[in-house]
Amino acid sequence: MDEAKRMEEGFSTPHNGDGDSIEQIVEQEQPSVKQKTKRVATLDAFRGLTIVVMVLVDDAGGAYPHIDHSPWNGCTLADFVMPFFLFIVGVAIALALKRIPKVRDAVKKIILRTLKLLFWGVLLQGGYSHAPDDLSYGVDMRFIRWCGILQRIALVYCVVALIETYTTKLRPSSLKPGQLSIFSAYQWFGGFVAFVIYMVTTLSLYVPDWSFVDYNSQEAKRYTIQCGMRGHLGPACNAVGYVDRQVWGVNHLYSQPVWTRSKECTLSSPAEGPFLKNAPSWCRAPFEPEGLLSSISAILSGVIGIHYGHVLIHFKGHSERLKQWLSLGFVLFTIGLILHFTHAIPINKQLYSLSYVCFTAGAAGIVFSVLYLLIDVWKLRTPFLLLEWIGMNAMLVFVMAAQGIFAAFVNGWYYKDPDNSLVNWIENHVFINVWHSERLGTLLYVIFAEITFWGVVAGIFHKLGIYWKV
Repeated sequence: MDEAKRMEEGFSTPHNGDGDSIEQIVEQEQPSVKQKTKRVATLDAFRGLTIVVMVLVDDAGGAYPHIDHSPWNGCTLADFVMPFFLFIVGVAIALALKRIPKVRDAVKKIILRTLKLLFWGVLLQGGYSHAPDDLSYGVDMRFIRWCGILQRIALVYCVVALIETYTTKLRPSSLKPGQLSIFSAYQWFGGFVAFVIYMVTTLSLYVPDWSFVDYNSQEAKRYTIQCGMRGHLGPACNAVGYVDRQVWGVNHLYSQPVWTRSKECTLSSPAEGPFLKNAPSWCRAPFEPEGLLSSISAILSGVIGIHYGHVLIHFKGHSERLKQWLSLGFVLFTIGLILHFTHAIPINKQLYSLSYVCFTAGAAGIVFSVLYLLIDVWKLRTPFLLLEWIGMNAMLVFVMAAQGIFAAFVNGWYYKDPDNSLVNWIENHVFINVWHSERLGTLLYVIFAEITFWGVVAGIFHKLGIYWKV
C-alpha cells in the first residue's frame, strides 16, 4: 500500500507494515544517504495515545471531573487532546506531501480529505447523532452545530497542508550548516499570520451586549449579557465567542459549554451540578469551543507539528532529532507557563490562547520525543502495540468508541426497557457492582471494555489489512 496514504493526515493511517521509512523518503531527495531503517512507529503510537486519552476523558471525565476539560483557565488531561491531534496531523503532512510530486494532485487530495472530514464532523457532532444513550437520530436545522473536533482538524489540515504544498519547491532539499537552519521553512510565516490575526482580533475587537434564549430549561427564557468592551478574556465578553455568534449564529453553538462547571456557576465545580441561585446569566449561554477564531489560533499547533516532521526528514541521527525536538518542546512549554503564571495570557483551551498553544505544543513535542526514544531508539515496541494499532485505525476508534456509535448500536438491542441493554449490563454488573464503586467501576469499564477492546479490534483489523481511511 502506498506509503503516502499511510503518512498523511492523522486519521488516515493504513499500511501493511512493510512501507517505506522516513529515511527512504529522504534517500529519494538525497541519494548519498545509503542507510535504510524501519519506519517510525512513534507516529502511530502517538496518534493512538491521543485517541486513548480522548476516550478516557470523555467517558470517565464525569466520574473524575479533574481530568475533564478545565471550566475556563487552566489545563487538564482532556485539554491536551485537540492540540495533540493537530500536532500529529502536522507531522504527518510534512511526510506525506514528499511523495506527491505534482502540486495539482496534492491540492486535489487535500481538498477531498478536508471535505470528508467536514462531512463526518457535522454528521457526528452537529446534533444528528445522539449516541450512545439516546437511540433517536435527527437534528432541528435551526440548532445544528456547524463546528466540532473533525471540523477544526479539517480547517487546520487544509490550511497547513496547502502552505506545505505550495512552498515545498521553494525550500532547499538540504539544510545549510547550523542548528537553526531547520527554522527557515515557509510554514512559520503562515503560523505568524495566523498568530497576528488571532491576537489583533482578540485584543481589539469590540464586543457589544448580546442576548440568547436558554432552551435547556423547562421554559425557554431570554437572557442579555452586558459587555461593551475590548480585550476581555473571560467567558461572557471575549472576541472568540463574539465572532462565532456573528458568523454561525448563537443557536448554532455548543449548548453545554464547560464553563457551566465553573465556581461562578455551581457549587459542585469542577463537576457538573445545579446552578447557583445567583449564577450569572452567561452560565446558561452557548459557546463554541471549536469556533472560527480559536481555530485560526489552532493553525499554530499544526505548524509546529510540521516542523517536527521536517526534523524527522532532514536529520538522520536519533540524537540530532531528539536534540531538536526536546529543545523546542521545553522552550515552548516554558513560554506557555510564563505567560500563564505572569497573568499575561492565561492558558485557556476554549479561547485557544497563545499560552495554551505553546504549553500544549511543548508537551506534545516532549511526549513525542519520549515515545520515539522508547519505541524507535530503544526498540521497546511491544508494550506500545495497543497504541500503535489504535493509531493505525484512528478514525475507526474515534467514531465507534469516542463518539459512541458502536455502543448506540448495541444499546438498540434491549429487553423491555432501553436501559436494560448489554452495554449497561456489563458496566453495572461486571464493573461497578463488582468493585462496589461507581467511580472506579466506570474507570475500569472505560479502560477494559472500551480502550482495550477497541485496541484489540484495531489490531485484528491491522492483521487483516482493513483500515478506515478518510
